[in-house]
Amino acid sequence: MTTDQTSRWGALDDAAIAEARALMNVPLRRDRMQWVETATRDAVRQFAEGVGDDNPLWTDPDHSSGGRRSTPLAPPSFLYAVDATIVAPKLPGVQWIYAGTRWRWFDVIRIDDPFDVSAALVAMQEKTGRRFGRWVLQTGEIVYRRQDGGLVAIAEGRVARTPRQRGSRGKKADADAPPAGANAPQPTPSPSVETVRGARRGTTPRLWEDVRVGDSVGPDVRPLKLADIYRWYVGAQGALHYGGAHADAVRYRHRHDDFEINEDTGAKDSAARGHFSSAEGRSVGMGGAYDVGLHRISWIIATLTDWIGDDGFLAELDVDVLRPNLVDDTTTITGVVTRTWIGQHAFASLDMEARNQHDVVTASGRALVVLPSTEHGPVSLPLFGGDPAGFAHLNDTTHGASD
Repeated sequence: MTTDQTSRWGALDDAAIAEARALMNVPLRRDRMQWVETATRDAVRQFAEGVGDDNPLWTDPDHSSGGRRSTPLAPPSFLYAVDATIVAPKLPGVQWIYAGTRWRWFDVIRIDDPFDVSAALVAMQEKTGRRFGRWVLQTGEIVYRRQDGGLVAIAEGRVARTPRQRGSRGKKADADAPPAGANAPQPTPSPSVETVRGARRGTTPRLWEDVRVGDSVGPDVRPLKLADIYRWYVGAQGALHYGGAHADAVRYRHRHDDFEINEDTGAKDSAARGHFSSAEGRSVGMGGAYDVGLHRISWIIATLTDWIGDDGFLAELDVDVLRPNLVDDTTTITGVVTRTWIGQHAFASLDMEARNQHDVVTASGRALVVLPSTEHGPVSLPLFGGDPAGFAHLNDTTHGASD
């Protein structure tokens, strides 16, 4: 870097923020955020294995619900492999922490669907706190369409941009963190536990008439090992997010100033190094090697699709990633039905949360599902005829509300 670049690297000042704001609503290149372009059978299988989502709806080519879902599908979270929803332009050297996603799906993802993706930075919020003083929340909108133009989903990805932790190797992080920030976890790891999955509905339709406010979802119990993080990268991200490998990575870091500096050697290193090394995870203030936020949200999506069943549809999920999930932590995912109603479809809303072994909430969100109904028939897709404005009218209840 030049002397000027060196002095600006990591700066979160008015000039740096203004440079980022200048890209608001400008179409952005996404080549480094796209692992796959098409929902091929192999890509879907590898993604599902990377998440640990063994629902036969996406993993068994011979599985059939006997109804509308007989065509092989991909999990809703598969779109993270098509575009990772990370929109964090400019602010070179300023650490980014994934803060959450709001997903709105309009249709299922079918095997061999190809996608066109567009993305733009749509919001920047400046925030203050005791720990960082000044930090920024960047929100990007990512639109996923089939190549025939059909709208499949819209995602709003949120990224916290914070000053980098320096000289904190082995120290606990400050407790005053941004919404997705690195609160210091309790130091005691969980005992060895096995993954436990809640009952999967599968081919038995979960009818809207049978769902009641207060019904529970899960629990799904998910221990995190370092190998699980590797599996996520293999299925969902590969090496592209951080510039590829070897010379390609060097060129990427030179172009984007997107790297960490090794405190011991001064060498530029991958911005993702904290996901793979406990020492490096501590050095960036996370408390140890930590998961990828997209992975944890994908766990929540798997819990929901298992509960919904083959004939239901996950329409919306808005999750905040609140705390890091460290290697050897155990996450328990649960949900509760908060409302059911009939509007344009037979809807149910749910509150979802993920807690670690210390009973600390590490992620929370709200979900909207569409269910088949005895009176109102099967789920009709694309949702709202593929019109995003349909989400603005979700409270247009006509009858049958149970709230």
